Amino acid sequence: MTPLRVNLRQLEREAIELRGELSAADLELEAVDELIRVNQPVRYALEVQLAGRGVLARGRVWLTLECECCRCLRPFATELDLRDWSLHLALDGPDRVPVRDDGVDLTPFVREDILLAFPQNPVCDPGCAGLPNPSASGVPCSDTTRPGAGTVSAWAVLNKLRL
Repeated sequence: MTPLRVNLRQLEREAIELRGELSAADLELEAVDELIRVNQPVRYALEVQLAGRGVLARGRVWLTLECECCRCLRPFATELDLRDWSLHLALDGPDRVPVRDDGVDLTPFVREDILLAFPQNPVCDPGCAGLPNPSASGVPCSDTTRPGAGTVSAWAVLNKLRL
């Protein structure tokens, strides 16, 4: 049974609290991004209740992301904290959620919101300058890479064309 599966019959009596951890494998977060890894459990503290003809879940979902900086490739860790997470699932109408054995599963919705909160370009520090410049590290530039060092400009070749 999925830890984030909620029984609707129980919700008819009272709101329930869900607290615990899910592994990255439970949420299928293992290899979704080459610069971001989830190696620690996803923690959650949720309150779930009926709201009209729907289910309302509110609370917090948080985890640690192990990232690789997209500028300098240095590894770093960052917290992803969905502090005011909320979800409304319709039980009627065209957008209704599938109900199986008098229950609904919150897992795919938690997974989707985690993925949407992933940093698009993880950066170790906002001022990260990226990989070191080879010429600044003492490695001399070749004559062909220095501006005006005997290389013929592409524009000079084009200027010779007679159209």
